[in-house]
Amino acid sequence: MNAEELAGTIQEALEEGRTAAAPEALEAIRVKYLGRKGLLPRVMKGLKDADPSERAQLGKLANQLKQELGKLLGARKQELSGASGADAANFDYTLPGQWRQLGTRHPISRVIEDTAEIFARLGFTVAEGPDVETGYRNFEALNTPPHHPSLDAQDTFWLESGELLRTQTSPVQIRVMETQPPPVRVITPGRCYRRDTTDATHSANFHQIEGLYVDKCVSLADLKGTMAYFARELMGPSVGVRFRPHFFPFTEPSVECDFSCHVCGGKGCSVCKHSGWIEIAGAGMVDPRVFKRVGYDPAGVTGYAFGMGVERIAMVKYGIKDIRMLYDNDVRFLKQFK
Repeated sequence: MNAEELAGTIQEALEEGRTAAAPEALEAIRVKYLGRKGLLPRVMKGLKDADPSERAQLGKLANQLKQELGKLLGARKQELSGASGADAANFDYTLPGQWRQLGTRHPISRVIEDTAEIFARLGFTVAEGPDVETGYRNFEALNTPPHHPSLDAQDTFWLESGELLRTQTSPVQIRVMETQPPPVRVITPGRCYRRDTTDATHSANFHQIEGLYVDKCVSLADLKGTMAYFARELMGPSVGVRFRPHFFPFTEPSVECDFSCHVCGGKGCSVCKHSGWIEIAGAGMVDPRVFKRVGYDPAGVTGYAFGMGVERIAMVKYGIKDIRMLYDNDVRFLKQFK
């Protein structure tokens, strides 16, 4: 920009300042011309490369821009503030106030916070990780075979970079073990993503809480005791817990963990499909091949892992029949959760 162009720009800036009708507009003008990335810093930075015959004039004009526009903006700000003050002077302070209703904790937040508090009593800490993960940590490091359906583009949100939106919070466990030697005792709450068609019980966006305990001589009995304690603390002292054999790639042996139905007390109802039990979590002993991938010695340590859906627990605990109610942000629904 030469001296003639800069002089014209100064006049434009001053005119914009004179006609600005709101404090927000004045601030935008200040940022545009005087801000850190505005016109003035660019002019000053370019002085060293300017034509020697114009350098002094450009410096003078830059100083003019700073002084005159800054003074104008300050005066206009006082004028506009004075107008607002006049409106405030006419305000009737004897009118009754309008108080905003206090909000409540969302059911998903309640379950996550309550779960973290329960496991904290057992020595677990909370670990978090990114929503965008590598295929290695999300699948391969967890002993997931290449032919597993979850690796298909129809089941997982893959990105052009080759990364993906994590399908579970298990990758956080891998990240923890990669950077921390045993003992490890963490829970990993967070958001997950799968290509599920949204209906009353499924959503492409949902939350999980997973847990991991690795140390010497950790057994399946420890896992059963932990899950039983968690169930009774979260759902009440009368809840029952059962374990059924299952299969997961990253645990061996693996189990499904069921809680007795809190609605019917295990007698059978429509909520539990007349079985008396509700499936809550998948769990098991960490597969030795997972330990090898993170540099742990499978001969020296053992561990258990578990994972459960936050929305499912919330629906069971609070009697919510449709998962979509958790995402609609309907205040009439949410305000009942104190």
